[in-house]
Amino acid sequence: MTLLPFPSVISVNKSPTHQLSKVPCPSIRLIVDFGVEGDAHAGKTVKHRSRVANDPNQPNLRQVHLIARELFDEMVSSGFDLHPGQMGENITTQGVDLLRLSRGCRLMIGSEAVIEITGLRNPCHQLNGLLPNLMQALVYTDEQGNVIRKAGIMGIVVQAGIISPGDKILIHKPPGRHIPLDRV
Repeated sequence: MTLLPFPSVISVNKSPTHQLSKVPCPSIRLIVDFGVEGDAHAGKTVKHRSRVANDPNQPNLRQVHLIARELFDEMVSSGFDLHPGQMGENITTQGVDLLRLSRGCRLMIGSEAVIEITGLRNPCHQLNGLLPNLMQALVYTDEQGNVIRKAGIMGIVVQAGIISPGDKILIHKPPGRHIPLDRV
Protein backbone atom coordinates (compact mmCIF):
# COMPACT_ATOMS: atom_id res chain seq x y z
CA MET A 1 0.00 0.00 0.00
CA THR A 2 1.31 3.43 -0.91
CA LEU A 3 1.12 5.98 1.92
CA LEU A 4 -0.08 9.42 0.89
CA PRO A 5 0.55 12.64 2.88
CA PHE A 6 -3.18 13.43 3.25
CA PRO A 7 -6.31 11.54 4.34
CA SER A 8 -7.09 9.25 1.42
CA VAL A 9 -8.54 6.06 0.02
CA ILE A 10 -6.21 3.05 -0.11
CA SER A 11 -8.59 0.44 -1.55
CA VAL A 12 -12.19 0.16 -2.77
CA ASN A 13 -13.99 -3.17 -2.60
CA LYS A 14 -17.35 -4.78 -3.36
CA SER A 15 -19.06 -8.13 -3.68
CA PRO A 16 -22.33 -8.96 -5.45
CA THR A 17 -22.97 -11.83 -3.00
CA HIS A 18 -23.42 -12.00 0.77
CA GLN A 19 -19.98 -13.12 1.84
CA LEU A 20 -17.59 -11.62 4.37
CA SER A 21 -14.74 -10.57 2.09
CA LYS A 22 -15.09 -8.12 -0.77
CA VAL A 23 -12.97 -7.92 -3.92
CA PRO A 24 -10.66 -4.92 -4.50
CA CYS A 25 -11.70 -2.91 -7.59
CA PRO A 26 -10.19 -0.06 -9.62
CA SER A 27 -13.18 2.10 -8.58
CA ILE A 28 -16.66 1.93 -7.05
CA ARG A 29 -19.74 4.01 -7.79
CA LEU A 30 -21.77 5.35 -4.85
CA ILE A 31 -25.50 5.89 -5.38
CA VAL A 32 -27.51 8.27 -3.15
CA ASP A 33 -29.57 6.55 -0.45
CA PHE A 34 -28.51 3.17 -1.88
CA GLY A 35 -24.81 2.45 -1.39
CA VAL A 36 -22.18 0.85 -3.58
CA GLU A 37 -23.41 -0.11 -7.04
CA GLY A 38 -23.11 -3.88 -7.48
CA ASP A 39 -22.59 -4.64 -3.77
CA ALA A 40 -24.87 -7.12 -1.97
CA HIS A 41 -25.35 -4.73 0.97
CA ALA A 42 -26.61 -1.81 -1.12
CA GLY A 43 -30.23 -0.72 -0.89
CA LYS A 44 -32.66 1.67 0.78
CA THR A 45 -33.66 -0.99 3.33
CA VAL A 46 -31.45 -3.34 5.35
CA LYS A 47 -29.58 -6.06 3.48
CA HIS A 48 -27.65 -7.74 6.30
CA ARG A 49 -29.29 -11.13 6.80
CA SER A 50 -29.86 -10.85 10.56
CA ARG A 51 -31.45 -7.42 10.21
CA VAL A 52 -33.65 -8.54 7.33
CA ALA A 53 -34.88 -11.43 9.52
CA ASN A 54 -35.85 -8.94 12.28
CA ASP A 55 -37.52 -6.34 10.05
CA PRO A 56 -36.84 -6.13 6.30
CA ASN A 57 -38.31 -2.61 6.14
CA GLN A 58 -35.70 -0.94 8.39
CA PRO A 59 -33.74 1.86 6.69
CA ASN A 60 -30.28 0.76 5.62
CA LEU A 61 -27.84 2.71 7.80
CA ARG A 62 -25.05 0.34 6.69
CA GLN A 63 -24.85 1.18 2.97
CA VAL A 64 -21.09 1.77 3.01
CA HIS A 65 -18.51 0.17 5.32
CA LEU A 66 -15.15 1.88 5.97
CA ILE A 67 -12.07 0.54 7.76
CA ALA A 68 -8.80 2.38 8.38
CA ARG A 69 -5.52 1.01 7.00
CA GLU A 70 -4.12 1.70 10.45
CA LEU A 71 -6.36 -1.08 11.84
CA PHE A 72 -4.86 -3.50 9.30
CA ASP A 73 -1.38 -2.44 10.48
CA GLU A 74 -2.40 -3.07 14.11
CA MET A 75 -3.90 -6.48 13.30
CA VAL A 76 -0.87 -7.52 11.22
CA SER A 77 1.45 -6.56 14.10
CA SER A 78 -0.72 -8.78 16.33
CA GLY A 79 -0.17 -11.75 14.03
CA PHE A 80 -3.21 -11.57 11.74
CA ASP A 81 -2.49 -11.78 8.00
CA LEU A 82 -5.09 -9.33 6.64
CA HIS A 83 -5.52 -7.32 3.46
CA PRO A 84 -8.01 -4.63 2.34
CA GLY A 85 -11.45 -6.00 1.56
CA GLN A 86 -11.08 -9.17 3.61
CA MET A 87 -13.07 -7.83 6.57
CA GLY A 88 -15.92 -6.75 4.29
CA GLU A 89 -15.25 -3.05 3.96
CA ASN A 90 -16.11 -1.11 0.84
CA ILE A 91 -13.52 1.60 1.47
CA THR A 92 -10.13 1.28 3.14
CA THR A 93 -8.86 4.69 4.31
CA GLN A 94 -5.60 6.10 5.59
CA GLY A 95 -5.00 9.13 7.79
CA VAL A 96 -8.52 9.37 9.27
CA ASP A 97 -9.29 8.25 12.83
CA LEU A 98 -12.61 6.77 11.73
CA LEU A 99 -13.63 5.45 15.14
CA ARG A 100 -13.44 8.91 16.71
CA LEU A 101 -15.62 10.69 14.16
CA SER A 102 -18.96 12.11 15.27
CA ARG A 103 -22.25 10.61 14.16
CA GLY A 104 -23.49 12.77 11.29
CA CYS A 105 -19.96 13.62 10.15
CA ARG A 106 -19.67 13.75 6.37
CA LEU A 107 -16.74 12.51 4.35
CA MET A 108 -16.27 13.98 0.90
CA ILE A 109 -14.28 11.44 -1.04
CA GLY A 110 -12.78 12.35 -4.39
CA SER A 111 -14.43 15.18 -6.28
CA GLU A 112 -18.10 14.27 -5.75
CA ALA A 113 -19.02 11.42 -3.38
CA VAL A 114 -20.22 12.21 0.15
CA ILE A 115 -20.90 9.64 2.88
CA GLU A 116 -22.65 10.53 6.16
CA ILE A 117 -21.41 8.47 9.10
CA THR A 118 -24.17 6.58 10.94
CA GLY A 119 -22.23 4.51 13.48
CA LEU A 120 -19.86 1.69 14.31
CA ARG A 121 -19.89 -1.64 12.56
CA ASN A 122 -21.24 -4.35 14.81
CA PRO A 123 -19.39 -7.33 13.36
CA CYS A 124 -20.42 -10.96 13.50
CA HIS A 125 -18.53 -14.16 14.23
CA GLN A 126 -17.90 -14.70 10.52
CA LEU A 127 -14.64 -12.88 11.22
CA ASN A 128 -13.41 -15.94 13.13
CA GLY A 129 -14.04 -17.98 9.96
CA LEU A 130 -11.62 -15.70 8.19
CA LEU A 131 -8.95 -15.98 10.90
CA PRO A 132 -9.27 -17.65 14.33
CA ASN A 133 -9.77 -15.16 17.19
CA LEU A 134 -10.10 -12.17 14.84
CA MET A 135 -13.49 -11.24 16.32
CA GLN A 136 -12.02 -11.12 19.83
CA ALA A 137 -9.21 -8.83 18.60
CA LEU A 138 -11.75 -6.43 17.07
CA VAL A 139 -14.51 -6.44 19.71
CA TYR A 140 -13.62 -6.69 23.39
CA THR A 141 -14.27 -5.18 26.83
CA ASP A 142 -11.69 -2.77 28.26
CA GLU A 143 -10.61 -2.43 31.92
CA GLN A 144 -13.49 0.00 32.63
CA GLY A 145 -16.09 -2.42 31.25
CA ASN A 146 -16.65 -0.54 27.98
CA VAL A 147 -17.21 -2.58 24.83
CA ILE A 148 -14.60 -1.56 22.26
CA ARG A 149 -15.50 -2.07 18.60
CA LYS A 150 -12.67 -1.61 16.10
CA ALA A 151 -14.19 -3.24 12.99
CA GLY A 152 -14.85 0.02 11.16
CA ILE A 153 -17.71 2.42 10.65
CA MET A 154 -20.86 2.52 8.57
CA GLY A 155 -22.47 5.28 6.54
CA ILE A 156 -25.08 6.26 4.01
CA VAL A 157 -24.53 7.89 0.63
CA VAL A 158 -25.77 11.49 0.52
CA GLN A 159 -24.04 12.51 -2.72
CA ALA A 160 -23.22 10.17 -5.61
CA GLY A 161 -19.80 9.76 -7.14
CA ILE A 162 -17.03 7.42 -8.18
CA ILE A 163 -14.28 6.59 -5.67
CA SER A 164 -10.84 5.20 -6.50
CA PRO A 165 -7.66 4.46 -4.55
CA GLY A 166 -5.67 7.66 -4.06
CA ASP A 167 -8.75 9.90 -3.74
CA LYS A 168 -8.52 12.56 -1.03
CA ILE A 169 -10.91 12.52 1.92
CA LEU A 170 -12.24 15.79 3.37
CA ILE A 171 -13.93 15.66 6.77
CA HIS A 172 -16.95 17.89 7.45
CA LYS A 173 -17.93 17.81 11.11
CA PRO A 174 -21.61 18.29 11.93
CA PRO A 175 -22.64 21.48 13.76
CA GLY A 176 -23.09 21.22 17.51
CA ARG A 177 -21.54 18.85 19.97
CA HIS A 178 -19.62 15.70 19.14
CA ILE A 179 -21.85 12.61 19.23
CA PRO A 180 -19.76 9.45 19.79
CA LEU A 181 -20.42 6.60 17.41
CA ASP A 182 -22.47 3.66 18.60
CA ARG A 183 -23.16 0.37 16.82
CA VAL A 184 -25.61 0.31 13.93
